[in-house]
Amino acid sequence: METFVVRVWLPDRPGALGQVASRIGSVHGDVVGIDILERGGGSAIDELTVSLPDASLVDLLVAEIRQVDGVAVEDVRQVPNDRPDGGMAALATAAALVAAPAGERLDTACRELRRLLDADWAVAMCLDGPAAAAHDGAVPEIEWLAAFLAGSSHLGDEAPPADGQHTPGDLVWTRVARHGVALACGRAGRVFHAREREEFRMLGGIVDSLAG
Repeated sequence: METFVVRVWLPDRPGALGQVASRIGSVHGDVVGIDILERGGGSAIDELTVSLPDASLVDLLVAEIRQVDGVAVEDVRQVPNDRPDGGMAALATAAALVAAPAGERLDTACRELRRLLDADWAVAMCLDGPAAAAHDGAVPEIEWLAAFLAGSSHLGDEAPPADGQHTPGDLVWTRVARHGVALACGRAGRVFHAREREEFRMLGGIVDSLAG
């Protein structure tokens, strides 16, 4: 079996998710996990973890899901078969942050937060100048990040809200003041939704509370 995460937009109405699950079953797929990323305005954004007998069925899977009225597929990506569900993955990230030695906590935060969010990069950006205290992945231009954080502070986003106001869709960040940094993650092609932003903010709060 091959495992895929399918991110779908669907009407927030009774039965819509069941119709999608039925379409997945029609191509011999099995829904093994569901994470609700965002709800509002009559719509929901869900991530469905789906097992398929063969990767060649992905295009057919997407075509079947799109047959459900009002449903759109935002993204499909393959993941390891033993990938934990969203709640367990967030708990594992929190446990790793708590267990990390103080001198390695920011490095651990970048590595684990990047993994949790399937991000391209993560950085602990110094608040007192354009420099990175820790990073993981190919981080974009530090000067750009520094300018963005300065602009966000000017707009009053000392603690960025879950809806990502004033923040590009492909970037999530939170201030970790006791460490003197802001943690940020980015990824190309997939925006961050409300649940991911809130998880990131809360995990950043854990890092902050662990500062000596």
